[in-house]
Amino acid sequence: MQMTTRFSALRRLVGGALVAAAAAASLVLGSAAVAHADDTDSISIGPATETGADTSRARLSYTAAPGQHIDDMVEVRNTGTTPQTITVFATDAYNTDEGGYGLLDTDAQPSDAGGWVHFLDGSTRATLTLDAGATQLVRFAVDVPADASPGDHAAGIIASAQSASDQILVDRRVATRLYVRVPGDLQANLTITSIASSYAPSFNPLDGTTTITYTIKNDGNVALGAQMTAGVNTWFGIGAGEVVKTDVAEMLPGSTRTVAVEVGGVAQLGYLNPSVRLLPTVSPDAMNPGPLNVVSRDTVVVAIPWWFLALVVVAGLVCLTVWLRRRSDDKRARAWVAYTEQQAREKAERDLATTSSGHHE
Repeated sequence: MQMTTRFSALRRLVGGALVAAAAAASLVLGSAAVAHADDTDSISIGPATETGADTSRARLSYTAAPGQHIDDMVEVRNTGTTPQTITVFATDAYNTDEGGYGLLDTDAQPSDAGGWVHFLDGSTRATLTLDAGATQLVRFAVDVPADASPGDHAAGIIASAQSASDQILVDRRVATRLYVRVPGDLQANLTITSIASSYAPSFNPLDGTTTITYTIKNDGNVALGAQMTAGVNTWFGIGAGEVVKTDVAEMLPGSTRTVAVEVGGVAQLGYLNPSVRLLPTVSPDAMNPGPLNVVSRDTVVVAIPWWFLALVVVAGLVCLTVWLRRRSDDKRARAWVAYTEQQAREKAERDLATTSSGHHE
């Protein structure tokens, strides 16, 4: 993975606001990362052997006991078109908010594996000047403290080249990852500390979207990634919508990350049960931490079935209309029956009166 960091600072003191406006940062990590700031100034750094770049290694990774000494080297290359003075040093790593592999600022003091690295003269920084296209092997050592805790300790070795342009100091940084893995009581422990969800309906009542937002924490001492599966169930555990599968980028020990995933094709079914399942993974060059337990968590969200309620309302109106019509028809029918019966009685009475009159005569 490549890392390039650029930040700008005014060389002259012109006020905090102007300095803040001029500063910018960007960082990419990699085994042989190249900073493409422009066409004339760029550098690269990566693992190396005595003969040059070590293409078999994507990063620097060591399994080392407390108190152990390790010797290794990196290759630094001036990939630009002008001579450059390059400073090489190590610092600690952390996870960015986006899940990337970040390194401390140039002036920050490392407190973990980044502070275990030194160069041949015992210093924590090496400075070299390279002509355009030139390379140089830089030897370094890692001295693991006697009290180093078990687990993965993450850092990076940075190559930094500074140049001035219009009173602005540009620091081009590229780096390669460095892991020191200390044996002992290894704890591979990912947890989902919180989960929430929301439902967004669409015009099609069978095609809404459920957004699941969850927070993961690496409570252990081993760097872990994960294979994530997210989905939504409804009544009686029946699946509702798509099943989303993706990878969670490596999380360093102690890091926390909030992830949002969208599950489409979810109908408005009233009761929804979104869930997330994580299968932890470790790097191939990591120590075996033992069984990796699946982590899962679910929540509940209500997707009001407006389409169903609309059908109920329409059906209710139809039934009410039919009932009122039948009632009206029944009333008219009863009135007609009563009328015809009345007419029949009156006719019968007239006929009887006529008959009685004829007998008297």
